[in-house]
Amino acid sequence: MGVALVYSGLAALALGLLSMVKPLRLLGIPTRRRGAVGVAGGVLLIACGVALPARAILSTGPRQRLDDFLPEYQFSERHEVQVKAPPARVFSAIKAVTAGEIRFFQTLTWIRSPRFGRPARETILAAPSDQPILEVATRSGFVLLAEEADRELVIGAVLGGPGGIRPPPRADFLAFSEAGYAKVAMNFRIAPGDGLSTVTTETRVRGTDDAATRGFAAYWRVIYPGSALIRTMWLRAIKERAEGLPPRRGSGAPAPCRNSRSRWCGYPRPRKSWRPVPACPRPSRPCSSGSRPG
Repeated sequence: MGVALVYSGLAALALGLLSMVKPLRLLGIPTRRRGAVGVAGGVLLIACGVALPARAILSTGPRQRLDDFLPEYQFSERHEVQVKAPPARVFSAIKAVTAGEIRFFQTLTWIRSPRFGRPARETILAAPSDQPILEVATRSGFVLLAEEADRELVIGAVLGGPGGIRPPPRADFLAFSEAGYAKVAMNFRIAPGDGLSTVTTETRVRGTDDAATRGFAAYWRVIYPGSALIRTMWLRAIKERAEGLPPRRGSGAPAPCRNSRSRWCGYPRPRKSWRPVPACPRPSRPCSSGSRPG
């Protein structure tokens, strides 16, 4: 609800500002005064969306390791994809997928944390395109909270404070309650099926006090659409890697090896060069069709 209010307000604000420059009569805004009303309405919607209280949610779905660390939370998102691969291969793909394989990852994370040419400290929001994204995350503030081979992997972090992100205390992540922070936990879970693996990823966030919850609510309701797109593309990258599909161009990942005897495995096969037939050097002697001059 909060996300819908914020983005409805942004749309109304943008249309109102445009109408104050030139009334958009086709959209029912015939005067600049109406445009000003739209601007005021947009600002009001944004304020309501940001200020909307975040209620606590208690996990009631199938039991998973993520519940051991954040069974109660205020913000969450969940996505899933079907993969035609066994759990072992999917789990390997989850751990190996790189930022370069996730479409729009670099663009969307730059929007959230713009650098304008400045060298950035390595974080999950400034990840090298050719390194496993989960390894980058656990080197830069996240910690591995749980790992069950071929089944589930959970990472977590604490957001807020001067550093922005800090490693949480692994042993008592659930009990951590220092004021002014938001605890975040994210998992990848595999459910085997008949020739398929269902891969889900869920992110949960809980503020440690009311002030932290209100601050994170404003942030979450602005970045949620981009965050959801990143996770959808993340799952698609896992699916492509696990199913052996060719990586997208520029991802930095080698092409999957389908034939171990092929000397081009993992590398692009060079294109055959095309050489045109040269023109006849002696116009006085006609060339026969399709023949080369001697």
